[in-house]
Order: sequence, then C-alpha cells, then structure tokens
Amino acid sequence: MSLSVLMTDTIFPDTSLEKDVFKQEGIDFKLSPASDAGTLIELGKNADALLVVYAEVNAQVIERLERCKVIVKAGIGYNNIDVDAATKKGIIVANVPDYCQGEVADHTFSMLLALARKTCSLSNQVKKGTWDANQGKDVPRIKGKTLGLLGCGAIGQQVAARAEPFGLNVIGFDPYSSPERLEKYKIENITNFDVFLSKVDFLSLHLPLAESTKNIISKETLSKMKETAFIINTSRGGLIDENDLYSAILEGKLAGAALDVLEKEPPSEAPKLSQLDNVIITPHTAFLSRDSVADLRKKASMEIARALTSGFPNNPVNKTNNKT
Repeated sequence: MSLSVLMTDTIFPDTSLEKDVFKQEGIDFKLSPASDAGTLIELGKNADALLVVYAEVNAQVIERLERCKVIVKAGIGYNNIDVDAATKKGIIVANVPDYCQGEVADHTFSMLLALARKTCSLSNQVKKGTWDANQGKDVPRIKGKTLGLLGCGAIGQQVAARAEPFGLNVIGFDPYSSPERLEKYKIENITNFDVFLSKVDFLSLHLPLAESTKNIISKETLSKMKETAFIINTSRGGLIDENDLYSAILEGKLAGAALDVLEKEPPSEAPKLSQLDNVIITPHTAFLSRDSVADLRKKASMEIARALTSGFPNNPVNKTNNKT
C-alpha cells in the first residue's frame, strides 16, 4: 500500500505545487473537500500524514487517525492542532518556522512607521475631503524612541535589524533567548517584565499562542505602559485581550495599535477596534508575498515527504518515539 497524504484545507489557488512534491516521492495526495471533524476523520483514518493550514485538528480527529505518522502545519503557529493528543498517539507534529521571517519583519516595521507618522489616518482624512496638515503636528520623532520586542526569536531579531537605521533603541523580553544572541542583534535584555513594559514606546509582539501567553496583553499589563506607547501585533490574535485594548485606546491610556491578527479570524463583522482612527488592522497578511507562499507550500510538503521517507522531519514541535 502506497503512502498517502491528506491536506485538510487550503487557502491557496490550487494544489499543484503540493502534488508535484508528493508525486516525485511516490506519495499519494488528496485534498479534503471539507474541514469539519467528521470529514477529516473519515478521509484521514487511512492517511499516513496530514497537511494542515487553518483546519481544526482536535483530539477527536487525532484519536481516529489509524495510520498517521506526522501532521505538518503549513505555517509557523500550530495552535489549531492538538499537539498533546498527537503526542499521546505517537504522531509527530511539525511546522515551517522559517519561511516568512523577512515578510513579517517588513510588515511589522511598516506598521510601526504608519502608526508613528499617522499615515493611514491622515490618508483617510484626505480621502474624505479634509486637507488639514495640523493633524500631523503631534506625531512623535522616531529616532531615540524605544522599541520593545516581546519575543526575540528569528522574526524579532529581523525587526531589530530594521530598527537600527532609524535610530531606535531596541530592548527585548524573552527568557528563552541567550544574551549572546540578543547582543548580536543589539537588543538590550530586560529581565523584569514590568520594567520592560514601562520603557517601551513601541511594543511589538513575537510570541506563539499558548496557555502561558494567552491575553498576555490585558488591562493589567496595559496599565504598566506609557500613555504615548503603541502596540504592534503580527503574531497571534489571542495574545491581546481586544476589549481591554479598545478601552485603553479609547480612554487615552495608549496611543494606538496596529494588528495583523485578531482573536477571531475572520471576524463576523468589522472589529470594534477598527472604529478608532489610531488603530490599523490588516487581514492576517504579514506572512504573505509571492515568494513566501511558494516557499511555505514547498517546505511544508517536503517536511511530510521527509518524515515519511526518512523517518523524521526537520522541525518537530513535539517529542514522540514514532519512527516511520
């Protein structure tokens, strides 16, 4: 019986790239027509691997997988996959952590500049027929301000590199990054979270979503920040309590925010935060470019092929004793 892969869902225009990768390895490929639990259980029970984009691969689905050896998330964040359930089942979970670092760093820094210079709100005013240069008189000077990186992994490091030519001081809070790594990217290591929050003029989030990081930005943490500070989130929506963020901005306790991710995606209606002039929201596009999408699709497919043919993927996120 030949090896087989089930792709649970897709946002891509076709699956030709995935098919080509698996065909070269002699692996059968199928795209699920739906991503509900029932369909994934029925089609996935005899699959050797799952390729996942946004579908919810929960414990119910995983428990019914009879042959699956590896589940690969076509992306960085894998919070839509029940890793604990997969680990108990002996299934390796892997992701693609290195495909869009430059794009996310660019998007993050473009949001920082747009917030600081009020680019979007000023442009919107002109589109409405208002030409008032005085609306830009209170923008802050960027040089000399402090950019705080909450999470100093690969993307945070690239953001730091982009900040240097603009004269920003960069500080970081990340218990898992080595001092040597932070020093290489000229990131000052701040070990006290409250002190870190109190220093930042721009706070950029670069964390995975987990129980320990969910709503890490809340009313309590927002109260530790300067009223003139801005928040940028190109990581995961669940890191921020959006109601608390809305209240802080509305009440003048925070200068503004730029979000590429929301707690619920897509939102059922225009987010309440989008009503505020000093908030920028983009539809989870920081990772996207023509090059990054092709890179992601190929790397995710190759992770599965590697696991099925050689025994282990390059980027496992859990530990099992499973060997193909």
